[in-house]
Amino acid sequence: MRENEMVQTPSNPDVVVVGAGFAGLYMLHRLRDAGFTAMAFERATGVGGTWYWNRYPGARCDVESMQYSYGFDEAMQQEWHWSERFAGQPEILRYANWVADRLDLRRDIRFETSVTSAEWDEAACLWTVRTDRGDKLRVRYLVMATGCLSAARLPEIEGIADFRGNTYHTGQWPHEPVDFTGQRVAVIGTGSSGIQAIPVIAEQAAQLTVFQRTPNFSIPTHNQPMDTEYENLWKSDYSGRRERARGMRTGILHDLNDKGALEVEEAERRAEYERRWERGGTAFMVAFNDLVTNAAANDTAAEFVRAKISATVRDPQLAELLAPKDHPIGTKRICADSGYYETFNRPNVALVDLRATPIQRIVPEGVLLSDETLRPVDSIIYATGFDAMTGALTAINPRGVGGLPLTEVWAEGPKTYLGLCTVGFPNMFIITGPGSPSVLTNMIVSIEQHVDWIVDCMAWMRRHGAVRLEAEATAQERWMEHNNEVARRTLYPRAGSWYMGANVQGKPRVFMPYIGGVAAYRQACDNAAKDSYSGFLLQMDRAAAQ
Repeated sequence: MRENEMVQTPSNPDVVVVGAGFAGLYMLHRLRDAGFTAMAFERATGVGGTWYWNRYPGARCDVESMQYSYGFDEAMQQEWHWSERFAGQPEILRYANWVADRLDLRRDIRFETSVTSAEWDEAACLWTVRTDRGDKLRVRYLVMATGCLSAARLPEIEGIADFRGNTYHTGQWPHEPVDFTGQRVAVIGTGSSGIQAIPVIAEQAAQLTVFQRTPNFSIPTHNQPMDTEYENLWKSDYSGRRERARGMRTGILHDLNDKGALEVEEAERRAEYERRWERGGTAFMVAFNDLVTNAAANDTAAEFVRAKISATVRDPQLAELLAPKDHPIGTKRICADSGYYETFNRPNVALVDLRATPIQRIVPEGVLLSDETLRPVDSIIYATGFDAMTGALTAINPRGVGGLPLTEVWAEGPKTYLGLCTVGFPNMFIITGPGSPSVLTNMIVSIEQHVDWIVDCMAWMRRHGAVRLEAEATAQERWMEHNNEVARRTLYPRAGSWYMGANVQGKPRVFMPYIGGVAAYRQACDNAAKDSYSGFLLQMDRAAAQ
């Protein structure tokens, strides 16, 4: 079946799954194996989720390829071969399609279809789900596999629609190639997508102007073709390595250090940072065990990276502007790059400091700054990120018990029990939702854990004649208190990051992911399940009981 071929929607499946990224694909597979009927709705023309949409130049995963794949099937993980240490978007998308074909998942996916509403029927204990294609389904379970980084957002800048050149967003990149040869290009935003795209675009554009509000820390990947010996090392004990990774805080098998940064002499500390820098990738942040909890320790890592920036960027004033000083390293998503800082040594690349001269508005010719300087450009790229973790959920805005919309329930910030369920929304499960480790981890590890737990829960309900499961209010309150308490023990809340919702005007400032780690979180989920789903309210099928 081709990726956009239409399928017949079953009139009454057991489950509706929203999204066909890595979460939706594995959910369909597990549901089928467990004997449930399911239909997934996907607004794209194909599978892949974030890797379908984020096709911008330089898009690449910051988790090593050997770990950024499913671990549930030994034959699959042995058969697939990655070409690079850190895989690029095209290869990851090929992998997603390979999985969908190998597991014959497309027959349960309706592409180019968006879920427009979901309403809970309390009397029937069913969800009514509607799509923009006119579908209306009545299902027992609703699974939101909508992704944490899938609701792309434009900045609130006046005049965006007035620009007469080409406009792009890194999270909604065209499928056909974009050629910037000979163009004057503006990139607005220097988060992960901007940092990855800027070096590639600079090689094409006649002039590239980077508009930076907040500089971010970035570590070079030193990416290279996959080393056969390294691949074989992983595959010789893939299952064992996967299991060890699940015991790590981030779900990534790293070379950890059991020492604090200030427990060693400066020379040893610097040597360890240097070793991590040369190895490349975000494992730099586990160079010592206290970099996200101890401000003084964090300062040593931040200063090391700032010194690297200064040594790389030849213009001292430019290096100073690119060196972050307003947040501890790692408390915003640390980036992994391929020649980002070196790009600013190119004669065709300029940096505009938006803190000194903010953008006044976009005009037909380009970007007008607050000092009335006009930067004429032919194309504008918005690398301005997402309404993270909640945006895709609130866009659908399910209505739970009593017709209460999710946006109202989450008006002061998202609230969940275990990141899986929300009070007032029975039989609705969220994969990698707020209140779970999600974006602080290897997402596929977290996805697999959530999917397994959800399907096991549904199977348990079927065996025991339960038709309704809902998070209990006290359990949810305690979990959110724990989530906040653990976050306060770290440096993360010191940064105005998208983890806090700080990139979206008017969004409540709460730390959304759970930072207690994958192993601790998994134990909390397993404990609830073993205790007959403690923390959840269950309703049995009265008809079956009679």
